[in-house]
Amino acid sequence: MARRKDDRAKADLAAFDQAGARVFDNPLVTEVSDSYLEYAFSVIHSRALPDARDGLKPVHRRILWSMYEQGHRPDRGHVKSARIVGDVMGKYHPHGDTAIYDAMVRLAQDFSLNVPLIDGHGNFGSPDDGPAAARYTEARMSREAMLLTGELGEDTVDVEPNYDGSLTQPTVLPAAFPNLLVNGASGIAVGMATNMIPHNLGEVVQAARWLINHPDATLDKLMEFVPGPDLPTGGLLLGLDEVRRAYETGRGVVRMRGRVEIGPLEGSRGRQAITVTELPYGVGAEKVIAAITNEVNKTKRLTGIADVKDLTDRENGTRLVVECKVGVNPQALLADLYRLTPLEQSFGVNNLVLVDGQPRTLGLKELLDVFLAHRYEVVTRRSAYRKRKREERLHLVDGLLIALLDIDRVVKLIRASEDAQAAKDGLMQKFKLSEIQASYILDTPLRRLTKYDRLELEAEQEKLRGEIAELSKILDDDKVLRKVVSDELAAVVKQFGAPRRTTLVDGDLKEVLAASVPAGPLEVADDPCQVILSATGLVARTAAESEEAAEARRRSGRVKHDAVRAIVHSTARGRVLLVTSAGRAFKIDVLPLPVLPEQSGTVSLRGGMSAAELVPLEPGETVVGLAPLGPSAQGSPGLALGTRAGVVKVCAPDWPVRSDEFEVISLRDGDEVIGATWLTDGAETLAFVSSEASLLRFAASVVRPQGLKGGGMAGINLPAGARAVFFGAIRTDDTAHGEPMVVTSTGATVKVTPFKAYPAKGRATGGVRAQRFLKGEVELSVAWIGPRPVGATATGDPVDLPLADPRRDGSGFAVMLGPTVVGHHIDRD
Repeated sequence: MARRKDDRAKADLAAFDQAGARVFDNPLVTEVSDSYLEYAFSVIHSRALPDARDGLKPVHRRILWSMYEQGHRPDRGHVKSARIVGDVMGKYHPHGDTAIYDAMVRLAQDFSLNVPLIDGHGNFGSPDDGPAAARYTEARMSREAMLLTGELGEDTVDVEPNYDGSLTQPTVLPAAFPNLLVNGASGIAVGMATNMIPHNLGEVVQAARWLINHPDATLDKLMEFVPGPDLPTGGLLLGLDEVRRAYETGRGVVRMRGRVEIGPLEGSRGRQAITVTELPYGVGAEKVIAAITNEVNKTKRLTGIADVKDLTDRENGTRLVVECKVGVNPQALLADLYRLTPLEQSFGVNNLVLVDGQPRTLGLKELLDVFLAHRYEVVTRRSAYRKRKREERLHLVDGLLIALLDIDRVVKLIRASEDAQAAKDGLMQKFKLSEIQASYILDTPLRRLTKYDRLELEAEQEKLRGEIAELSKILDDDKVLRKVVSDELAAVVKQFGAPRRTTLVDGDLKEVLAASVPAGPLEVADDPCQVILSATGLVARTAAESEEAAEARRRSGRVKHDAVRAIVHSTARGRVLLVTSAGRAFKIDVLPLPVLPEQSGTVSLRGGMSAAELVPLEPGETVVGLAPLGPSAQGSPGLALGTRAGVVKVCAPDWPVRSDEFEVISLRDGDEVIGATWLTDGAETLAFVSSEASLLRFAASVVRPQGLKGGGMAGINLPAGARAVFFGAIRTDDTAHGEPMVVTSTGATVKVTPFKAYPAKGRATGGVRAQRFLKGEVELSVAWIGPRPVGATATGDPVDLPLADPRRDGSGFAVMLGPTVVGHHIDRD
């Protein structure tokens, strides 16, 4: 049987030979090897890798060329995507319509490209979902795409036949900006792949312009202009050391993170939320949600999450809300989200591109060099083309002007000629014209040979000569050529430049990742802590600790702060009340407040959070006091309030249960709260200090508590033009924190006096003098009463106060405080 098959095969070969066909006897190994190499070469050159000059793969280039040729430009209407795909497939790209449409869709996605090259109309997809079918969407070229194709009609690039030789197509686009670096690229070839990360247009152009004037520029210098990638979706990018390695070698791995905001969950009590506002490049919200769901329900590695909501819309952009359970440390939960979900992703940079038809891996400088060399060639060819066209036009204008100088003889010669050829020959002989000039004169209507047209032609002649001279400079002088390229790049940025979206985090990637892991457990114990309001308007809390640790710290007296305005006791999961100068109160959670850092036993208030970041303050409104909520507030008469007009009120602690914002005093027009102090048991002494240096003290028990709507009662009697500058509640029986002192200042002099030196007076009286004014002094600018006084500037820097003066009506000491605030030292007890 085998012998019969061999005989049949030989007979078939003999029949082919008799028919005149050529038969090659090729070994199978050689045939497969040759075919595979041809296939690999085709994939590398015709499908997968972008050209380093215009940053486009063949399919993208053919799409833009076809749209440019068909007139689908930004100043015209959108057309069906299916029409564009069909035109590309039929004329230039003999592949499937799905592949062409997918490539076209990517050019229109603003989350894939920094500078989209197609202006899409309809559903062009999202990071999670694909686009609508080509029959449902419409498209046209974007304005930025015209920068890639706009010079095609000026012999700027070579052309080649299309797949069947019936048409021509450009081998590369002129590319007026570094599209490859700006938009990036990705592709998988045979045995190789490319993965290029996007950059900011303005930064890349700045680096290119510097390289034009400094061809030997170092990579470090170029990175002053291009510090790192800029992703269309924003977010954070970690590990700039790895970025530099990628810029140097063309390969590297960078780490992308989503941008988040941590804050109270709207409509909840005591719960926090992590809101994702920007996602890593190529990651969609649904991918993150799916990963969270899997980690919570299946692997059980992610805990502390109550719910996840995707509130993303066109108006607000990305908004993925991760709700934390009560008592969960959101910073620790965020670290788990980065570790276990696509909220943190790696990007492997591999700058593999085609240079002169060969695949090469290039760094930042090499990529810019290739682009600039391309632009030099484009501008040179464009200038030569424009010069040639202007010289041709000038040649015709010169001939017309020669004819106009002796128009009568020209007309007489033409009328006497037997035919057009004779007229042309006569013009060439008698007026020394070229054949082109003579033909153009014969084709010109007589109505164009008037005196007015002569003036126009002379003006055109002068303009053409000037343009030819300018173009000659570009062609003859390399410096002029470089300046033209630089100026054109600057014009592109001026028109299409955009601010950076991605935040860069410097340092070694491993060190940055290690430093970003928060200390502390995921679940925060509800241990005691203190909430502090500084004299400069910062709010913070101390680290939660046990009662035994707090007592030991109180006995040691090690931990002290700068100027403190108010302090209340709470717990890590508790809530406190912020009172403002407008008489409003806000309930806030303690857990989100920043924990004051401790260094060498001293806690600095500079780590606090501005009150304006916690509550919605009106212009000019400030936080003036704190009050506890929960068990620590039991047994108190309430909140003591004093106003600038001298009104005093003790607000009973009957706070609304369902409202987190309410009024604690009804103020008269023009009045404001200057002090709010929480009363522990009602044994405190209330004190006012007025601008005309009067101090009034009286027992808190004489002020009857009122409800929220009460307007208070007379506190201090103020003369016309005076105002209260301080109000507070002072304990005179607390020996642990030191003797209360009175601090007053006119701005030029400061006086510190023991509080006991001032006798108590009845409520609604004028009090006693607290400081004697010197010549030129008219009022107090600062007043404060409390234990362990300290002074600080408006920025929190300490100011030395003078020693105590036992005279209650002394004039003080000369100390230039300027815009100073006063507070007290505290212990964490």
